[in-house]
Amino acid sequence: MKIYINGKFYEKDQAKVSVFDHGLLYGDGVFEGIRSYSRLVFKLKEHIDRLFESARSIMLKPPLTKEGLIKAVILTLKKNNLKDAYIRLVVTRGEGDLGLDPRKCNGNATVIIITDKIALYPEALYKKGLKIVTVPTVRNLPEALNPQIKSLNYLNNILAKIEAVNAGSDEAIMLDSLGYVAECTGDNIFIVKGKHLYTPPQCMGTLRGITRDAVLEIARKEKIPAHEHVITRHEVYISDECFLTGTAAEIIPVVTVDGRVIGDGKPGKLTSLLLKKFREMTKTEGVRY
Repeated sequence: MKIYINGKFYEKDQAKVSVFDHGLLYGDGVFEGIRSYSRLVFKLKEHIDRLFESARSIMLKPPLTKEGLIKAVILTLKKNNLKDAYIRLVVTRGEGDLGLDPRKCNGNATVIIITDKIALYPEALYKKGLKIVTVPTVRNLPEALNPQIKSLNYLNNILAKIEAVNAGSDEAIMLDSLGYVAECTGDNIFIVKGKHLYTPPQCMGTLRGITRDAVLEIARKEKIPAHEHVITRHEVYISDECFLTGTAAEIIPVVTVDGRVIGDGKPGKLTSLLLKKFREMTKTEGVRY
């Protein structure tokens, strides 16, 4: 495995950054998780755009242009001779002192690109569906740390994941500060009710997911009524279908939430249709290498 760090490639056991890097010390940085399918990097430009938006929000300037980062991602995939891959692109504040002040960093942001395989959920769960629970840890307040910023500080999500694991669950629903459904620890959430599709709006403490947007795009093409609307747990419990979306997860059905069976307890027809159309989309939309 060849790891890209600041324009050079290193073997996995030689890929290192300074212990004074503020990405390590404080989670001061941003990242993207990206997928490639049969040598097509799915929606790479959209991922790079989102990375730059996150970076701008925390006043971090990537050392490469958008075009430069796209070329670096493609080069890393070629170096590792990967046809299907998960790509982790990380930009940190760079090396600094032990204080918080980003002005004390050396001004050279660190860029890391890792390409590997990923299987977030076993294939069997795509046929059987997930069992998920709501957890006590609420999603970060947008006024505190806006979830639209895909930062290296994922402790909010990790705490919720720990609670899900302790409850013997596959995944966790996180609520916002008002008690509405926000998202899961690493995925966006959708429900289906009466042939209508619903997902929480971005302003309610959710990340603007690339796969989430792809599902909404597919819904428009297929003339499926889709709504960005606040969702309560009650509405999830009585939904006809429920599924999660994310780069690693793609589209995965949910069959129980907090012990309540969703629909007939099996992956729904609309969920299956959207997954089929999504996988077709991954064959045509992106950057070829």
